[in-house]
Amino acid sequence: MDINHEYAAHQSALMQADGAACADQRKRQFAKASHIAGRISTFQLGLGAAAACAWSAAHLVAAEQS
Repeated sequence: MDINHEYAAHQSALMQADGAACADQRKRQFAKASHIAGRISTFQLGLGAAAACAWSAAHLVAAEQS
């Protein structure tokens, strides 16, 4: 996994959600960000990285906003 690519994709999805023209588009972008955060979390958990907890939390917060 290219972790920097995933970080950038997550940030991009959040920025697109922030600038969404409608609620449906915003919801889709938050769902995309949540999915990416889940992939990052899974990858980091596999490495035993402490940062994985933060990405798990980000994934949950984004899911609540959907």
